[in-house]
Amino acid sequence: MLKVALPNKGQLADPARAMLQEAGYLRSAGIRDLVVNDPVNDVEFYFLRPKDIALYVGEGTLDIGITGRDMLMDSGAQATELLSLGFAPSAFRLAAPIGRYESVADLAGKRIATSYDGLLRAWLSQTQIDATVIRLDGAVENAVALGVADAVADVVATGTTMRRAGLEIIGEPILESEALVVRRIDAPADPAVETVIRRLQSVMVARTFVLVDYDIRQTELAQACSITPGIESPTVSPLQDSDWSAVRAMVPSTDIHRVMDDLYELGARGILVTDIHACRL
Repeated sequence: MLKVALPNKGQLADPARAMLQEAGYLRSAGIRDLVVNDPVNDVEFYFLRPKDIALYVGEGTLDIGITGRDMLMDSGAQATELLSLGFAPSAFRLAAPIGRYESVADLAGKRIATSYDGLLRAWLSQTQIDATVIRLDGAVENAVALGVADAVADVVATGTTMRRAGLEIIGEPILESEALVVRRIDAPADPAVETVIRRLQSVMVARTFVLVDYDIRQTELAQACSITPGIESPTVSPLQDSDWSAVRAMVPSTDIHRVMDDLYELGARGILVTDIHACRL
């Protein structure tokens, strides 16, 4: 039975659960379950602290897991990125009181508070900045105000929390992060893991595209197909009225309203857009 680790809280938890449910897993899972057995798919899911997932996977206790790139890199675990999932984007960044430091070089000799000490130490070593790392559990944005640090390093999505604490971002991101599927570095090939990956990829593709159907006159068919080329090519079906055809094609979801405008201006009618729940290309 395949053993999979999932985050039990934080910004990764709900999107990870939702993606797996769309992929056909966790159909009977409750929101407070710590372990869920999925006998239909022969998978067992363990809900763990996000920061612990890479460690369990790296030790081989669990086969794969979903966590953030920041947590994977901070852990130092013998685990590697298997698939980027495209949600929960964030960045590991430095911040300090507004106007106090002009660049990251000014942090030399200072105290930097973080809950990602492994990630911060690696960056300090790489940049040859000699600073003291103050390790804290949980939120660190108040560390400067409380006098335990001169700056902080934390994972941020928008930086709003930092600004509310009177801090400003310094320099470029130390690490860009997002949700990942991780696996032990030396793990052998496993068909069960490959099945999970294919299903997750199908969900990501389905979220990226929508299906558009419309009717178009034969005289504008070629131009309409250039607007909706689909993947290989659109599906074209004759209508009872031989002057018209029905067209179906996959379109990137971010472009759909522009595509609908262009089709309508061309003379297309009966334009319908449908969500795709799963897709393998």
